[in-house]
Amino acid sequence: MLEQYGRVGILLLFAFAFPITPLLISVFLGLLRVRPSAPNPIKSDTYECGMETEGNTWVQFNFRYYFFALVFVIFDIEAVFLYPWAVAFRQVKLFGFVEALIFVVILVVGYLYAWRKRALEWH
Repeated sequence: MLEQYGRVGILLLFAFAFPITPLLISVFLGLLRVRPSAPNPIKSDTYECGMETEGNTWVQFNFRYYFFALVFVIFDIEAVFLYPWAVAFRQVKLFGFVEALIFVVILVVGYLYAWRKRALEWH
């Protein structure tokens, strides 16, 4: 059992080290003045695909785009979790069925809550 925790610990170590290492290298190279740092207004100018933007560059998007994407991800994950359950239905029997039913009920309650709060309407 301790061996399994050791493997999880190694994975957690890599999970933290993988994104932090490039940041630390960048800071270190900046301190050594190896990394170039010469900001000017042209470099700081906003552009898209190599062309200057037309109009305001700081456009606020409607949050509903993100909300609909989140709802899609939630129901996509539901399908991903229910597929293995459906494949192994004969082995999990009643206990597995109750677990899947609880999972679906929780998602339906969340969906009904969002519907009641009118979060799914596009005004």
